[in-house]
Amino acid sequence: MEQSPHRVAMITGVSGGPGKAVAMMLAELGWSIFMHTECSAQEAEAIIDEVLDAAETNDVEIQVGAARADLSDPAHREQFLDRAMDSLGQIDMLVNAPWDAGAGAIDLLELAQDDYAAQMDSTATACIFTTQLVANEMVRQVQAGMIENPRIVTINSVHAYASSTDYAPQCLARATLSMMTRLFADRLGDYGINVYELRVGLLSAGADDPAHARYDALIEEGITPIRRWGRAQDIARAVAAVAEDMLTFSTGEVINIDGGFHLRRL
Repeated sequence: MEQSPHRVAMITGVSGGPGKAVAMMLAELGWSIFMHTECSAQEAEAIIDEVLDAAETNDVEIQVGAARADLSDPAHREQFLDRAMDSLGQIDMLVNAPWDAGAGAIDLLELAQDDYAAQMDSTATACIFTTQLVANEMVRQVQAGMIENPRIVTINSVHAYASSTDYAPQCLARATLSMMTRLFADRLGDYGINVYELRVGLLSAGADDPAHARYDALIEEGITPIRRWGRAQDIARAVAAVAEDMLTFSTGEVINIDGGFHLRRL
């Protein structure tokens, strides 16, 4: 089967966090987009319009679709993939962009099992089994000659290794996503599917975030060599590097988008 000239990215978590910035960046580069949202139909339409406008500013024509889904639910995942395939016909890249902005602090010694399970379901379970589902579809498309060298990117957090006892479920879920990247990179290498983790540092959820003032002070004091908050655009540019085949001889790789936090300086 002849390969399609257009490129399609499936992006989860576009309703909040960096997912929308990624969608707009890829649209500017000429990628068609199918987005997972958890917002209202009206809000999703507004995001679609913004993504289309981003493509138009670069004088490129793309297709954009969206569907609401609970990706921790197997039936919802299947329906989401079906909608994407019906709409755009192929998947050249999956971008997992789970966002924890609404998750509150809970002391580790007071953590309830239900709170732990909810976080693991919404982040780790949703990402792992969405990736599995899409990876199988990518393998099918590679074997059918529809696509070449698809890729999978998961936007993770420094919580994958940095302890925060008030956010234990988030740390555990993010550590799971880091191993997920390694496992899928290992399993999918035979099919030419490269897998990447973007490990993001301090990303502002806005001045209303109760931790904002605390981290403002830590950034000013030099907790990271690059003394500013991370921005959604920083993440979008890193995804664009993967999308545009800048890292073709790399898989299972952790790309730190953290201002240098990972250096663990003395």
